[in-house]
Amino acid sequence: MRAARLIKMVLLLQSRPSMTAGELARELEVSERTITRDAQALSEAGIPVYADRGRTGGYRLVGGYRTRLTGLARGEAEALFLSGVPGALREMGLDDVSSAARLKVSAALLPSLRDASDTAAQRFHLDAPGWYQEPETPELLPVVAEAVWGDQLLCARYRRKDAEVERELAPYGLVLKAGVWYLCARAEETFRVYRIDRFATAEPLKKRFSRDESFDLPGFWEERAAEFTRSLLRTETVVRLSPDGARQLPYVVDRAAAYEAIEAAGPADAEGRLTVTLPVESEEVAYSQLLGLGAEVEILEPATLRSRFARTAEAMRALYE
Repeated sequence: MRAARLIKMVLLLQSRPSMTAGELARELEVSERTITRDAQALSEAGIPVYADRGRTGGYRLVGGYRTRLTGLARGEAEALFLSGVPGALREMGLDDVSSAARLKVSAALLPSLRDASDTAAQRFHLDAPGWYQEPETPELLPVVAEAVWGDQLLCARYRRKDAEVERELAPYGLVLKAGVWYLCARAEETFRVYRIDRFATAEPLKKRFSRDESFDLPGFWEERAAEFTRSLLRTETVVRLSPDGARQLPYVVDRAAAYEAIEAAGPADAEGRLTVTLPVESEEVAYSQLLGLGAEVEILEPATLRSRFARTAEAMRALYE
């Protein structure tokens, strides 16, 4: 424990011109008295740590000293590629290795480049969850992530509708979509997608699996996500759209379905309106989505949905009269 702290202290001093005892104490989560003792231990071990006294003083390395402890371990190197998503790293339990990796890289850079991490952080930030929702980290996510990184088979119980099923999974990859974590895994020679918050239990096994090198996680996810979206569009509605309504349609319903429906529509009528056959999830969903277009859309079919829009329009007219 202390050895790791001393190494991190050296790397911190190597990456910056100097640091006060308070700054080091905050970074290393110890007291300033511990920093004083650690600095003395480093000096006795032959590492040239020098303390400047006074209000502007602090600890620094002298004589151009540079440690050789900057080689990245596999876990640190893998985590470094995810350093743009600190929240995701923290939820997977990888924030420590990511921090160590960034520190090692910073220590290895030329002095003129050591602010690169700060300037990058001020120019790009990824906020994955959608608006108006508080994402919850699945309790079993760190366990599942550990199995993914270690290529370990996973014994899991998964909640499906009103029952639980037990599966032995080969966990290939994790996906964070709009604040929800998914596991892409092979089960019984078939690749499937599981919501991690639906795992009742998950236990890594000692046995490892041989990874199919042809498996492409981004490509697999894109294909399955498209299939899932299409599977939701189980019914159709026929609508007439004004030019403004046609422009707004992709922003209120599934974008791909909207563009395909508009592309397949015939020519506009004398009023410039397009008659479009639009795949939708259900009449209820279509009502909530298309209502926002107001008078820019006219529902033609089904008759039940058209009647509901007519009743809503009449109620709104009465309200504003």
